[in-house]
Amino acid sequence: MPRRRSPEEADLVERAFRVLPGGTLGNVYLPREEAFLLRRGLGSRVWDVSGNEYIDYLLGSGPLVLGHAHPAVVQAVQEAVAQGSTFFHSNEAAVLLAEEITRAVPCAEKVRFLTSGTEANLFALRLARAYRRRDKVLKFEGGFHGFSDYGAVSVTPRKGLPFPQGEVNTAGVPRAITDLVLVAPFNDLATTEQILARHHEEVAAVLVEPFQRVIPPAPGFLEGLREVTRRYGILLIFDEVVTGFRFAYGGAQEYYGVVPDLATLGKIVGGGYPLSAVVGREEVMRFFDPALEGSEEFVPLISTLAGNPIAAVAGLATLRELRKPGAYQRLFAIGRRVREGLQKALREAEVPAQVVGEDPLFDVFFTPDPVVDYRSGRKADAARLARFNALLRERGILKGQTKFYISLAHTEEDIRQTIAAFREVAFLLAREEARLR
Repeated sequence: MPRRRSPEEADLVERAFRVLPGGTLGNVYLPREEAFLLRRGLGSRVWDVSGNEYIDYLLGSGPLVLGHAHPAVVQAVQEAVAQGSTFFHSNEAAVLLAEEITRAVPCAEKVRFLTSGTEANLFALRLARAYRRRDKVLKFEGGFHGFSDYGAVSVTPRKGLPFPQGEVNTAGVPRAITDLVLVAPFNDLATTEQILARHHEEVAAVLVEPFQRVIPPAPGFLEGLREVTRRYGILLIFDEVVTGFRFAYGGAQEYYGVVPDLATLGKIVGGGYPLSAVVGREEVMRFFDPALEGSEEFVPLISTLAGNPIAAVAGLATLRELRKPGAYQRLFAIGRRVREGLQKALREAEVPAQVVGEDPLFDVFFTPDPVVDYRSGRKADAARLARFNALLRERGILKGQTKFYISLAHTEEDIRQTIAAFREVAFLLAREEARLR
């Protein structure tokens, strides 16, 4: 059932390709013949310029855990914007949101706001280097921490270099950055411990997504990281831009029961508006204090829209909804049904695939083998995943290149339609594969 494209949307797509590199904002890329532009969203659904309707599992890449245009968020923003859109100065809404974060997130004794996950991870690493007076950091292969030079190391490596050697895959990033970034395999505690045993005197911090992209931590992995970093006095940083307020009100550190020294937050905490944060222990966070200006300890951080009052009130409204009794039980229940429906459809169609993740956030890897880290995930058939995503779009199911994000706005009818689409697509993939044999 191909999408229809109106003359208006066709014209806008052509205009997009004239003024935007690749015709895209850079987040979601589709070839010109498949490209479309979204116009509005409400609840669990979005509509493109031609009027095609989609059940949305992209959800702005995660911020919209309540769905699009949630009434509580809309009302809070409308009331706030009439009082001024930004101040640069400290403001009431930002203080209230910072207080709520410290109540919610186990490691958060102090909060410093920014506007993007890239910024938050960049400054978390800078803070760690200032505190430890060391320059090197350790990250995990395939981990995504934004687009700073440090974050760009070994995100999508292709060479299979021996650990802890990193690889730069992004044009414009100095190759010299790999001298400062050690790389370990996710879920491999033994290798990580060996690297830190050799290099701990040089390392400021270990930066990890506690749930890497869609790969859960193996039992004992995060606990082991906490123990080995504490042993060597290295700061442990959780990148919770994705997992913060998603797996539990206290994030992945509450869900998995491991508390880092620092964490970065984004997405949900801004309620769909640009906002991120570095949070952590007071003895480390104090290096941001402007009272230290002029000392060797001071880490200056100025960001024009950090703590923007509109983003802060949107975040506060979102968190109020998530505090309501049963919110996380419902989120997990919705996700479980979608996730299990996907796995069942693939199994019944005899399509070799793994559905990997947790109930509120998961994806499919087209491989018969378990996926536990970047290299095992890379063995999956990426072309088949792209085909799977395209077939779902034709049936009104929208997701990103990777990840199904689940929201509290997804309904029984959404689940039913989604699972029906999974069945159609799984059997179509199986028939296509059979024809190729």
